Amino acid sequence: MATFDYELFVIGGGSGGVRAARVAAQTGAKVGLAEESRMGGTCVIRGCVPKKLMVFASEFSDMFEDAQSYGWDLDVGTFNWSKFRPKLHAELDRLEGIYRSILSNNDVAIHDARATLKNPHTVSLSDGTEVTAKHILIATGCYPVVPGTPGAEHGISSNELFLLDEFPKKMLIVGGGYIASEFAGIMNGLGVEVDQFYRGEQILRGFDDEARTIVAEDMVKRGVNLRLGVNVEELQKRDGGVWVKDTEGGEQLYDQVLFATGRRANTDGLGLEQVGVEIGSKGEVVVDEYSQTSVPSIYAIGDVTNRVQLTPVAIREGMAFVETVFHGNPTPVDHELIPSAVFTQPEFGTIGLTEEQAAAQEPIEVYSTSFKPMHHAFAGREDRVLMKLIVSKATRVVLGCHIVADHAGEMIQLAGIVVKLGATKEQFDQTCAVHPTMAEELVTMKEPTRTT
Repeated sequence: MATFDYELFVIGGGSGGVRAARVAAQTGAKVGLAEESRMGGTCVIRGCVPKKLMVFASEFSDMFEDAQSYGWDLDVGTFNWSKFRPKLHAELDRLEGIYRSILSNNDVAIHDARATLKNPHTVSLSDGTEVTAKHILIATGCYPVVPGTPGAEHGISSNELFLLDEFPKKMLIVGGGYIASEFAGIMNGLGVEVDQFYRGEQILRGFDDEARTIVAEDMVKRGVNLRLGVNVEELQKRDGGVWVKDTEGGEQLYDQVLFATGRRANTDGLGLEQVGVEIGSKGEVVVDEYSQTSVPSIYAIGDVTNRVQLTPVAIREGMAFVETVFHGNPTPVDHELIPSAVFTQPEFGTIGLTEEQAAAQEPIEVYSTSFKPMHHAFAGREDRVLMKLIVSKATRVVLGCHIVADHAGEMIQLAGIVVKLGATKEQFDQTCAVHPTMAEELVTMKEPTRTT
């Protein structure tokens, strides 16, 4: 019987990899983990956490404006990046330390090195050592892709945004997905003049059409110069910034250009294909419902599999992996009806089918209402809220819920429980409203807006 240095070796110290390593170690297994960068991965170091802290910072501009409408006398200054950035990175350092403590406190051996595969049971580390493992888990995440536009090297990705020495006064954001749209709102809220180019017809492709239209309209009302059907043709580094020529022939000079044009699985150079692991067309590790690759000893979880690129999903996949491999209880990951939030301004929460997806599937009723919330109406702002339910005509089950509003992420977490349980529209109606709130509209819409 073969003996190994570890029962499990994890490549990648992000949320999914750390969770899998910790829980596997708690079964008594000997576990090692390698991370070539900083512990915590994309979410903690260069994604969800620093982004959300910047969202919080950017929202104060609206708060200060609203406060004056509510009778407060304020002397408001401007955002100071040189004060915010050190605190931001101190918080990231603190969180990285927590991740390291979680591993060490559970006797997981940490290797601060790049790991590549030598064979199905052997990992080569960049410090020159090799280790063997009965099981290997790939949890290397993904990375932002910068397009091949001439001069694109003069732009930055979301990874570099948190590291800027100088805060821009004027910025171009290229892309129409959730990362581009979130940063457009963030930078606009922090006082930056923001242009956003997206080559498509509307931002947030794949989300509910009505909801993404309201998000786009409100972004424009708040000051983002959103240009649809436009892309970058060329960039040049010039005195004073980055010169950009767009596909409509326009020319502008920006302090910074941010490309948020997609992400790719972080599999290059890991040796996966050489040992027989199947790789998909987007560089992703191909896995079955138990996160197992085409090589029986090698598994993969999280963004590197390109299933659902969300931190909580990676964590659940890590838990299911441990349950399957170390508890002998084969556990597939449930990727259906996952609630999510887009931290645009306004915020957007969603679960289930869009109106377009549901209508293509079966006859539906749509319950939708859009209104000025009390908070903003009193302050004289034009922002609008959307509350929307997609209902099956045949079963009355709520197939989708979409919310555009302040704190939509908090609301969709709770609504997600109900939708996940298969609640009907009548069960929503039977729930007493909490008044006065925005969310009460979810249980007070009695007549469908439209049917298909």
